[in-house]
Formats: sequence, C-alpha cells, structure tokens
Amino acid sequence: MNIPYFDATAVRAAAPWATAIGALEQALLSVVDPEEDSPRLFSPAPNGEFLLMPAMNRQYSGIKALTVAPANPDRGLEKIQGVYVLFDSDTSSPLATMDGNELTAIRTPATTLLAIKHILASTPGAAAPVTPGATRVLVFGAGVQALNHLRAAHALLPEASLAVVGRCPEKVTALITQLAAEGLEVRRGAPAEVATADVVICATSSRMPLFDGGLVAPGAVVAAVGQHGLAAREVDAGLVLRSDVVVEGRASALREAGDLIPARSAEEWKAIPPANLRDLVKGEFERAAGKPCLYAGVGMAWEDLVIASLVYEGGTRS
Repeated sequence: MNIPYFDATAVRAAAPWATAIGALEQALLSVVDPEEDSPRLFSPAPNGEFLLMPAMNRQYSGIKALTVAPANPDRGLEKIQGVYVLFDSDTSSPLATMDGNELTAIRTPATTLLAIKHILASTPGAAAPVTPGATRVLVFGAGVQALNHLRAAHALLPEASLAVVGRCPEKVTALITQLAAEGLEVRRGAPAEVATADVVICATSSRMPLFDGGLVAPGAVVAAVGQHGLAAREVDAGLVLRSDVVVEGRASALREAGDLIPARSAEEWKAIPPANLRDLVKGEFERAAGKPCLYAGVGMAWEDLVIASLVYEGGTRS
C-alpha cells in the first residue's frame, strides 16, 4: 500500500489561515461537538513521553502521535516531534500521513483566531465591537506558536497593529525580522501594554502568570493557549475571576486548563459552565458589558482531524 505523505510545506500550502479558520468554523456548525472529543493519551517514551491524540467523525478518523523530549532543545532538536495518520472512517484504511508539527503549528493559531473573531463580534451586552483598523494585538512568546499566532492575527485582522513580548531579546528580534521579511510589521512590546491592548494572546511555555490580570482593559479579549496541564498557567486567578470565559471544550478544560483551575474548583466550573467553541460559533455566547473575555485553549484532537482532512482533500502529496 502506497500511503501519501504530506510534508510541512504541503501541509502549510493546503491550509492558509482563512481556509483553516473557515474549516474549523464549519466543522463546529455541522459535525463537531467538542464535548465528545477523545482525551489525549500519555505514555512513557525513552527520553520523555509519547502524546497520542485520536479523533473521529463520519468521514475521517485520525491520530496525532507525538514525542515530548524535554532535553532535545539543548541538543538543537525540537522538544515535540510527530506525525499524523489519517484514516477512512468507513473502512478504517489508512489514507495519508503528514507532518504533525506543522499541523499543530496551523491548527492552534487557527482555533485561537476563530475564537477571537467570534468573541470580538459577540453582542448584545458587550462593549462596542473593535474595528479592525483600531485593533491592538499583543502576543506573548517568541517561539513557533507566537510566530504563527502573529501570522494568523494579521490574516484575520489585516489592519491591526501587532506587538510581541518575549523573555529572550534575541528570539524576539529574530521573530520580528522573520515576519518583516514576509511583509508583516511587528514591533517589540512590553508587558504593561496589556492595559491598552484589545487582544492579548499568550503563546508561551511559562508555568507562571505573565502579567497582572488586573491591568487588562474591560472589553479586551485574552487568549491563553500556550500551555496545558493543571500545574501550568499563563494568566492569574484575578483575570479569570473578573472575565467572561470561553473554552475549547468544557471536559478538556477540566482535565487540563491550569489557567482556570484552581482559580475556581472543578465543582464551581461545573455549576457555572463556560461556553465552549461550538456555543461561541453558533451565537449562543453573550459577553457582559465592562468585562474582559478570557479564551482558554489546551489543544484538542478534533482540530487536528479537521485540518488533516483539509490537507488530504486539497493538498499536493509527496
């Protein structure tokens, strides 16, 4: 059996930002219920752990198989590496394999910007919507996810001003230089700019809150998407408690959203369940006036499957 492989270049070419965001949106409106998504599975690996993310729908099924090797960056290698395998749901036959890292690099920012798009548009009761030309976007992080969130933000809000904050000045400079070569103007920002930003995106590996949540402006949107696990958090409890909250999925958030727990206990979240992405896209979420809105994402397998299906159907195979 000759199973096609889609390398990183093919994956990116088949899933430009607007197309990827649209595919995720359509999936939520039609076939995807985030509460039915499979939990990610962890298993020991020789120098770290395996991370397996299975998902299925009527047409396709798939699994992303990753290795997480914490010592790899010191060896000049990626900490997370992997592949995606796509199957036909009816026959269970394998259809394609593809670069798992590039798939993640696309689906995470696409999901974040899908959420931001709908939160910014959420009315009634919300503050007046921000016009694209006036939107101030501040991104924390200088790695692959920060890079791609800036790209996706530019695609969705082409007139927005973009700024980036990172712990390593050299990495921030390299990121700004790379994006400038692509025609994207991004300036170096500062943490205090959360007070004036309309959109704040946290795409870091930080285990501790990145800024004082009390500084975030009423009406601003904060997306915390860089971490998963109950011991990790990019925003503080103060921001969680003063914000409207949207999650990818309620069950996945209870399992892995350290940004939300222990700001409130699992029992408290069950008593006041936050809207999930499907609720948001279907227009069943309404923002409260005078509050920030926090979107907490941990990464879900259904997102990989949606983008992998898009790549398989429209990509150039090697």
